[in-house]
Amino acid sequence: MNPKKNLISLRILAFLTLIIVVISCQPNTTQEEVKDNPAAVKAKMIARGDSLELDTPYEAPPGDPLEHHTSGYAKVVCSAVFITGLDAEFAAAHVGGFSSPFEERTKVGKPVVDFEKKSVSITLPSGVTRTAIYLGDQSQGCVTLPVGMEQVFYEPKKITRNLPDANTTPWPMGDVLPDDPMPAELDMDKVQQAVDVAFEGDGKTAAFVVTYKGRVIGERYGEGITKDTPLESWSMGKSLTATMLGVLINQGVYTLNQPAPIPEWQNEGDGRASIRISDILHMSSGLRFRAPQDPDFDPSLGYPDHLYVYTGSINSFQWAATRPQQWLPNTVGRYRNSDPVLTNYLVRLGVEGRGGDYHEFPQRELFDKIGVRTMIMEADPYGNFLTQGYEFASGRDWSRLGNLYLQDGVWNGERILPEGYVDFVSTLAQPWLDDGRPIYGGFFWINGDGGRPIPKDAYMMLGAGGQSTTIIPSHDLVVVRLGHYSGAREGGVALDKAYTLLMEAVPSK
Repeated sequence: MNPKKNLISLRILAFLTLIIVVISCQPNTTQEEVKDNPAAVKAKMIARGDSLELDTPYEAPPGDPLEHHTSGYAKVVCSAVFITGLDAEFAAAHVGGFSSPFEERTKVGKPVVDFEKKSVSITLPSGVTRTAIYLGDQSQGCVTLPVGMEQVFYEPKKITRNLPDANTTPWPMGDVLPDDPMPAELDMDKVQQAVDVAFEGDGKTAAFVVTYKGRVIGERYGEGITKDTPLESWSMGKSLTATMLGVLINQGVYTLNQPAPIPEWQNEGDGRASIRISDILHMSSGLRFRAPQDPDFDPSLGYPDHLYVYTGSINSFQWAATRPQQWLPNTVGRYRNSDPVLTNYLVRLGVEGRGGDYHEFPQRELFDKIGVRTMIMEADPYGNFLTQGYEFASGRDWSRLGNLYLQDGVWNGERILPEGYVDFVSTLAQPWLDDGRPIYGGFFWINGDGGRPIPKDAYMMLGAGGQSTTIIPSHDLVVVRLGHYSGAREGGVALDKAYTLLMEAVPSK
């Protein structure tokens, strides 16, 4: 079934109504248009996508949507309980509403937590039970098993961390903060106000960390949360995924502009063979991969691929790699999990292709080098990292990752990311500009539309539920905010207030 053809009858009236607007607009939507007429901008974006769409079929993910939602529910509670240390009832009410919408949770039984087996099981009205298991300390976190299975299809890897004792090692490689006076140019009263404001209201902020020129200048945690607590981070993991690929590019395994060597695309005549690594990082691979964030998303077409790679208990790499093209690469920008999943696939291919250990690679080649101790990267049942959103880390560890970018990919004198890579990820992607959305780079969001009260060149790792790591080069700042999912709206309001105070408290270069 081709969704484009299936939706023509639904769109034709809207298209005829808006055709004058669409024809009169220039290729790039202005910021004034976005602010004054968002409906017209959305229609323009849909029309542009329709005009470029290829005549290829769409296959919706198989299975019962409620089973998929419940798979996500079991995994979310499992991770909250066994990784973050939250109460199961609190997690059910407040955590992870993305891959497991809160309204869908009311349709199934309550989570049953087995602390001996370290599992969470939830039964549907049909009698089907979805079970997530915790794979052990410093492993790949939690995973929802396929129905009827009792174990994953790979041997979980326990990851050792080759780092000194954090409690006796100076920041940033450890957690001992300097006791010398703060830089005189800072207004520390306003910095503290910003930290406190981030916790205002019912935003359920769990961690807030501010660094200036790499030094922690403000920090606070929610009830029951410490500097070492791994917290739900969601799509900030996409930026982490870009970082892992950047490490491999720096090591000479890949280049940005080479065609992505996905094995499933190498048959003669396969148009996907022309998709470059840079296209994937720009979220412009063009694959048919429906996401709720699509401007023309139609839930009647079935469960979205964007969520299926989390909840389907499938080989996520295979699913993403076998989707057909909807557009030619580097023409249309869409926020879809196909692209970070494929980037993780490239990481696995690159590491194992040279005889390395895929599961140890992030800790060995990245985290050990910058002092990250709490990161847990979850996987599908086949051991493929799902760091398009299934990863957990502390506020301080996300701050370390942000500071790697603030320092142009160099840490303690060692280049970890290739020259020019930070500029690449923090530069607006052309397909997104052509769609009238100056907000996306290379798996990083960019404040190009001025939507946040920070400079337009600020770039961000963003995750569902209000998770963020914001790099503000003009002020030498990295700002991390992590919270429990249900507080996202109020947490976002509080964060903007905190940004405003920080811009007053910290001088620009």
